[in-house]
Formats: sequence, C-alpha cells, structure tokens
Amino acid sequence: MENGDGNEGASAFHMPEWMQIQFADQKQEFNKRPTKIGRRSLSRSISQSSTDSYSSAASYTDSSDDETSPRDKQQKNSKGNSDFCVKNIKQAEFGRREIEIAEQEMPALMALRKRAQGEKPLAGAKIVGCTHITAQTAVLMETLGALGAQCRWAACNIYSTLNEVAAALAESGFPVFAWKGESEDDFWWCIDRCVNVEGWQPNMILDDGGDLTHWIYKKYPNMFKKIKGIVEESVTGVHRLYQLSKAGKLCVPAMNVNDSVTKQKFDNLYCCRESILDGLKRTTDMMFGGKQVVVCGYGEVGKGCCAALKAMGSIVYVTEIDPICALQACMDGFRLVKLNEVIRQVDIVITCTGNKNVVTREHLDRMKNSCIVCNMGHSNTEIDVASLRTPELTWERVRSQVDHVIWPDGKRIVLLAEGRLLNLSCSTVPTFVLSITATTQALALIELYNAPEGRYKQDVYLLPKKMDEYVASLHLPTFDAHLTELTDEQAKYLGLNKNGPFKPNYYRY
Repeated sequence: MENGDGNEGASAFHMPEWMQIQFADQKQEFNKRPTKIGRRSLSRSISQSSTDSYSSAASYTDSSDDETSPRDKQQKNSKGNSDFCVKNIKQAEFGRREIEIAEQEMPALMALRKRAQGEKPLAGAKIVGCTHITAQTAVLMETLGALGAQCRWAACNIYSTLNEVAAALAESGFPVFAWKGESEDDFWWCIDRCVNVEGWQPNMILDDGGDLTHWIYKKYPNMFKKIKGIVEESVTGVHRLYQLSKAGKLCVPAMNVNDSVTKQKFDNLYCCRESILDGLKRTTDMMFGGKQVVVCGYGEVGKGCCAALKAMGSIVYVTEIDPICALQACMDGFRLVKLNEVIRQVDIVITCTGNKNVVTREHLDRMKNSCIVCNMGHSNTEIDVASLRTPELTWERVRSQVDHVIWPDGKRIVLLAEGRLLNLSCSTVPTFVLSITATTQALALIELYNAPEGRYKQDVYLLPKKMDEYVASLHLPTFDAHLTELTDEQAKYLGLNKNGPFKPNYYRY
C-alpha cells in the first residue's frame, strides 16, 4: 500500500482468493448479463452543491412533486420502516428500473458482488456514506450490502439526488436521507440523521467532497475512536484530508481514491472526453465546429475536454500554471495562453483546475456577448458566480440549469449550472465509467476494513497497484479483450510476478 509519499506499504497488501484474476470466469459471468432493455430517463439533470459540486441526473418526475419538505412528511416503506427521508416513497418502482438499467453497465461491481458475497468481507462493517445518490451509487450501495455491510447514506450535493432512486433504496431497507432541492439546512440535517443514530455507530466512512468527514470531526469527534478508515473520492475531499494529515489532526487511516490510476485515467479523462460535449449540447444546442474555446487547466479532465472539442472542429486554447502540463498541451497541438489574452474573443470558457476564482468578475465583464461559461471541476469555486449577483445585472433562467446574465448595455453571458459541475449537472456520465470508480471505492473499503492493526497509520494512502490492476481486469471482458500472459522466462527477465503488479509504484500511465 502506498502512503502519501508513494513508497511504503505496497508489499503488505494481500489479495484474498476471491480477488484472483480469472478471465475465463469473468467472460462467462458477463455473457450471462440480462439482455432485457429498459428505457433510460430522457430528463435533464438538475444539479447544485452546498459546498462542492459533483452531481447527477434528475428525474422528470420531480416536476410534479408537491412543495412539502420531506422532513415534514411521515412516510413508511412497504415493510413499515420509516428510518429514511426521501421526496416520495411511491416513486420506488420507477427507481428500481433505473437501478436495473445501471446494473447492466456496471459489470465489475456485479462480478464483485457475485464473487465475494459468500465470504462477506464487509460483515460487521457499518458504513456511513455521503455521495451522489444516483442509480449507479445505488448499485454500489446494494453491492456493499450484499458483501455484509450496513449502510446509512446522505447526498453530498443538494441537487444531485435522483428522487426515485432514493425511494427505491428506502423501499429496500436502506436508511437514505436525501432529495433533490435540499436547502443548506436540509443538507446538514440529512448528514446528521445518518451519523447521529441511537444504537448505531459507524466504523467506516465513504465520502465525496469531505463534508461528512468534516461534520463528524466538528460534531462527533469521539466517533473516530471506532472508525477504521475513510475512503474519499474527490479532489476537494482528498485535499482536505492531506491538510488534516499535515496538521496532525487526521486520527484514522484514509484512502485517496481520487488519485488511483483507475479513477484518474478513466473517470477523469475518458468520462470528461464524452460528457463535456453532452453537457454543452443539451444545454445550448450549439455547433462546435469553428468555435473558439479556452479550457482552464490541462490535467486529466482538461485533457479530455480539449481532445473532444478539438475533434469536433473547435479552436482550443489552454491556460495552465504547471509547466509540465503546459508542455503537454503544446505538444498536443493546443496554444497555451493567459486567460486575459483571449477572454474577449472566445465563445466558450471551461474551467477544470480545482482552484478558486479562476474566472473573475473582471473576466466576466470583458467576455463577448453570448459567451458560454461553465465548470468541469469538482468545486463550485472556480467561477466567481457570487460577483454576478449584483443589482445592476439581470438573471434570466432560460432552461433548467441555464441562466442568461445580462449587463446594463444588453450584453449577456450564458452561465451553465451556476458554475457547478457541468457534465453531471446538465447531462449524465457514462455508467460504465462509474462502474470503474465505484468498484475502486468498494475495494478500498474492503481493504481498510479488513486490514490488520498497524498496517495503516493515521495518514492518507493510495490504492496498491495490484488493486488498480484488478479493477481494470474486471472490465476487460466487456470488450472481449484478451490479455497476453508472460512466460516464465519473460517474467524472470523483467523481474515481475506473472500475475502482477506489472508496473512500479512510481510509473506514470
């Protein structure tokens, strides 16, 4: 296992038998997947965040819901259980169909569920989670349940919850506290309902953005005496963990899923390469060919955005602070600029840096009429949206998650998702990609929960290379892919085990 320095602990990881790579078995498993086809929801997503943003699609059924707060409703599922708070428990049947569709595109989680449920590697685990409650997350939660865990869940984003999926989970017996359109007070109330439960003490945390971890540190610090570890997915949440570690305040081991190879290279790069176009097209109906676009940041997310827009015929500029990423952008054929050099001429501004105030009010004032402004980073701090909420500017909602901000002289910009994450705010993310990330989260939980005392200290760790390779291997049968196997002579020549890991910890994919 690697720690924050990437040098220690990797040899301590032991792979249980059910994790052994057996490609023939995998292929048989995936060939048995259900063939029935369900219709996906044609709805747009509605997404915002109280603190950070990384959200998902919303259902068309929400438009007819009443305005009564779920906190004021008395609801029970068919078994008479009321330990949940969702918009409308009657939407459970529709949510179940959404989950069944997602299962067909999440082969690794389903394979993990089948292989490990006999051993129950999470038996006794009490996981409190704060992520986006979508059909894909539901597959993860039900997989954790099949592996023996008890789960309580809240949403990490006030607009990211699929209400019908939350209802389906509540109907299945999961204590879920979330609905689309929560207030700031609702957001923290839901997290508290997950954590502050009589007779139930969490021993694992699965977080996305760090809000759940922050709440427990702030309100219930004694809980960490029984918590075995934290698994964190997002850039922002990982940053918070490293800050705690540096200050000596991190009192349990934490797993940094965001920087795992399977998260960085697939969720961040390939996912954004597809979803950036989807989000822009659904919200603006624009033509990409010939448009001038500036992408702020050339990390994995920026690389995916730039590649997609370039392929569609856009003229793409890149801003960067890191000379290595900047050189990559230049070698990939993009012109490296400062934002103020091109701000007057570009048609689209996309942020994906993880920083704050990348696009300021000064930039917004200088933009051309009808310039589209959006964010592909996790946090909603990259665009200074607060500076636009002034009396002299007029806000006009033209579509769900599409606002025209109009200046006194008539100039307007098109602001998408109020500066929050575009792809999951205004469209969807490929379920297959989320299967990769969710499988990584599940394995990280299993590893931390079952690790013997002393293997992990109060620090932030990366996933072992072997685990990343295992996650990737589970997805290969979907493509009918056939790995080449090393001969004994070749393995000896390279100094490798025939079954991996195949790259050193310092290898950059």
